[in-house]
Amino acid sequence: MRMASDHPMEIILASASQSRAALLAGAGIDVLIEPADIDESSVKDDGLRTQASVDTVAALLARQKAQKISDARPNALVIGADQMLDCGGKWLDKPNSLTAAGDTLRLLRGKSHDLVTSVSVAYKGTEIWALTDRAKLLMRDFSDDFLDTYLSYVGDDVMLSVGAYQLEGLGAQLFERIDGDYFTILGLPLLPLLGFLRERNVIGQ
Repeated sequence: MRMASDHPMEIILASASQSRAALLAGAGIDVLIEPADIDESSVKDDGLRTQASVDTVAALLARQKAQKISDARPNALVIGADQMLDCGGKWLDKPNSLTAAGDTLRLLRGKSHDLVTSVSVAYKGTEIWALTDRAKLLMRDFSDDFLDTYLSYVGDDVMLSVGAYQLEGLGAQLFERIDGDYFTILGLPLLPLLGFLRERNVIGQ
């Protein structure tokens, strides 16, 4: 399938993530935002029950999001994405309060964890491209005083990310070392995605 650049194709981001939308907008990609409502907890529970890898579950969630919106909008190119945090085999979800965010950061403090980010692109209800990438992050052994300052400064925004941090802001001070792609950590393997869009003539060469 080849998508001609002289017939602009509508691109939909099947995610409510402000970070992913900002990454695409910053790269000059115009997208419509239509979050896909899927039962993520059920997918993760099934993954734990069947001992699926975190990569497999992240890829499945991204694919389900893309396909759900693509089924309803078959003439658009739909991007689905998901990110999971794995700390020693424990999968963490986005915190739902400042208290939960503090618990998450205390759990991660002084330890390494993996962020697994998957992206799926669907067209006419079928996945046509997918990629999963992984980054490893070592959080420093920060003090309780710093944690309190961080939570107070960032506020409710800590609930926007699965690890209760935003690397592009004060959250950078939580870390000692990071190995992996910056965009992957922010929630979208942007450069491979842009490469795919160029290959299909969805965006300019």
